[in-house]
Amino acid sequence: MRRWLFVLAGVFLVTALPARAEQVDVELVLAADGSGSIDADELALQRQGYASAITSPEVLSAIRGGLIGAIAVTYVEWGGAASQHTIVDWHVVRDVATAAVFAEKLVASPRAAFGYNSISAAIAYSADRIRENSHEGLAKVIDISGDGPQIGGPPLAVTRAAALAEGITINGLVISRPGGGVRGRGGMSLSDHYARDVIGGPGAFVKVADETTSFAAAVRQKLVQEIAGMRGEAAPRDFALR
Repeated sequence: MRRWLFVLAGVFLVTALPARAEQVDVELVLAADGSGSIDADELALQRQGYASAITSPEVLSAIRGGLIGAIAVTYVEWGGAASQHTIVDWHVVRDVATAAVFAEKLVASPRAAFGYNSISAAIAYSADRIRENSHEGLAKVIDISGDGPQIGGPPLAVTRAAALAEGITINGLVISRPGGGVRGRGGMSLSDHYARDVIGGPGAFVKVADETTSFAAAVRQKLVQEIAGMRGEAAPRDFALR
């Protein structure tokens, strides 16, 4: 009888202990613009770009080169202040097979976002996804992509500062339209708006997808830089953090 009491006590202690977080090199939130300025074709192009990038030899090589050899990634689409949506939940990518599963889920999921360009709400939502997940990364990164400036929602400076205070790095991918695209705040370029007001943290950068660099190529380069750059490996930056 006493033996069974000891066994039951051991089972209770094991089940009562919190589960250990899974260790990964990077916790990465891909926060893509799904606002009203992005039509169905552009949305599909973005998702295909991310799906192609995550399964590319360059990105997989960067993942395998990490201390742990795995990243945790989730894909979020955002629009107005009340419209942030998890399209693909947290998924560990470590090889071709796990990357393919993520890519397939991404291109198959329906559209959800609406409204216009609350970058601040997207950062707040993305930071919550990092806080609440079951992974523990050596680095934590929010990857914001968009084709317009901050519009509505909580103050951008506040949500940005809260994320940075928790050791989260914010990088930006600006989608530039033909002819220069949408301008940022105060007449500055959108890339300058992102560099000044959006990105932050160690090694933070902005990359631009335009007529000279396709969206797919920009995403691939950006993911490699985010994964390998966290290890201090040399990588060119379009805009250094001030």
